[in-house]
Amino acid sequence: MTETAANGAGPAWEVSAPHPPGAPAPPSGDDVLAAADRARLGGDSGRWPEKLPVRQRLDVLLDPGSFVEDGLLAAATEPGMPGDGVVTGVGTVEGRPVAVIAHDFGVKAGSWGERTCEKQIRILERADRDLLPVFYLVDSAGGRLTEQMGFFPGRRGASRIFHLQVRLSGRVPQICCLHGPSAAGGAYMPAFTDWVGMVEGRGSMYLASPRVAEKVTGEHTTAEEMGGARMHAEVSGCGDSVFEEDWEALAAARLLLTYLPDDFTGTPPEVEPVEPEATGWDGLVPEDPNIGYDVITVIDRLVDGGTFFEIKPDWAQELVVGFARLHGRVVGLVANQPQVRSGAIHVDSADKAARFIALCDAFNVPLLFLQDVPGFMVGVAVERQGIIRHGAKMILAMSSAEVPKFTIVLRKAYAAGYYAMCAPGFEPRATLALPSAFIGAMGPEASVNAVYAGKIAAIEDSDERAAFLAARVEEHRAEVNLLRMGDELVVDAVVPGEGLRDELIARLRHADGWTRTSGRRHHPVSPV
Repeated sequence: MTETAANGAGPAWEVSAPHPPGAPAPPSGDDVLAAADRARLGGDSGRWPEKLPVRQRLDVLLDPGSFVEDGLLAAATEPGMPGDGVVTGVGTVEGRPVAVIAHDFGVKAGSWGERTCEKQIRILERADRDLLPVFYLVDSAGGRLTEQMGFFPGRRGASRIFHLQVRLSGRVPQICCLHGPSAAGGAYMPAFTDWVGMVEGRGSMYLASPRVAEKVTGEHTTAEEMGGARMHAEVSGCGDSVFEEDWEALAAARLLLTYLPDDFTGTPPEVEPVEPEATGWDGLVPEDPNIGYDVITVIDRLVDGGTFFEIKPDWAQELVVGFARLHGRVVGLVANQPQVRSGAIHVDSADKAARFIALCDAFNVPLLFLQDVPGFMVGVAVERQGIIRHGAKMILAMSSAEVPKFTIVLRKAYAAGYYAMCAPGFEPRATLALPSAFIGAMGPEASVNAVYAGKIAAIEDSDERAAFLAARVEEHRAEVNLLRMGDELVVDAVVPGEGLRDELIARLRHADGWTRTSGRRHHPVSPV
């Protein structure tokens, strides 16, 4: 009510109306602070003692005392809904500002409602505005069907989250630790990130649960078989690495950020160089092109010791990709693996290479291609799987990449595999070769058999046939050899293994100052 001043001039002060009898009292300041304290405690994680509670996950990921939270009181008026099941905010990793989305599995299994989506949208919008790397600590049962009008159809629902993830792609690093389920449409949250580390036995992602799949298809399966960590890391390729515990995935996520810049305008941070952890090249790469060996033993002799961070190590193992440091500077490596399927490029390994090359190009990481490739895999099965279009994706990504590229022929470089691994026509800064390398449309023996097939078949005597083959092979080697490749400017330098690291360090240093082409086009059209 209003009290009038003594001189009748008007109100002297306002007095609040009395609280109506029987109406609920408004929350006091103490009530609000108590609600904030309850929100910080999060949901009850006691049912899953093997999991780190959400705020302990944040403690492992972020620098101590750096986290600043948003939306703490979301759903504070609803019992048992602290933060509406998600923690969002900003913090630092090794002093670098980052944005964080972390699902609280103790609140309705981390499921999404209207405010869950809104909190995630707000922090992604901030990351887009401020160019912040984003960490996703995913542990969610998907959308709450009881609140589908809040999370599903509207402009500020789950579709907006995915739209923002796509907008952020290639602008800032997006790194995901999958600690629990990521179900239904929510499975696309990890899918749009640059790296997914999954916790074995707990991390999973699938578009439909085993129960739903059984209803629709009649299949009987388990969550682990359908979408578990091992399946995605080894079969589908949707996961990058598998870890036994939550903290291990988080530690790997922190480490991965050290190989990436804050955003697409920068370059990865440099560190003090260290010597390789392995030395000695004698017998490392067998001269016989048919003998397998582990290409990681070569990588260990080229890069700074202990710095190789392999991406998707358990999937499409005939190709090895990953980040490392070369004299303190970050590089991306794409290497054929001769001990698996002879290093031939298959459908999945083409996709693996294409994605990694695109990631390096997005974040200004120079690329080293280590060639020991017999070509693309051939046969009815791979043709039906679309090896041509998958190989085209790899070649498109490699050809489109404008970061400095260097090609090293370790041993054999045959057929279209030579092209896909950055042949000279795709403008590497240099093509280097070990002294025993061979470059050709196919190997000498295969070439002779193709050219002289009729004549070989007509020679009945086995000794005469063998002598004829040997002579033709020698003729082929005299015509197509490494010295001629140097003479014809196909190879820029032939470098013994012991000198290869120093050669690459020098060439990488001289590539400083490279710039991107501007105004050429929006982007190429990728094969399906």
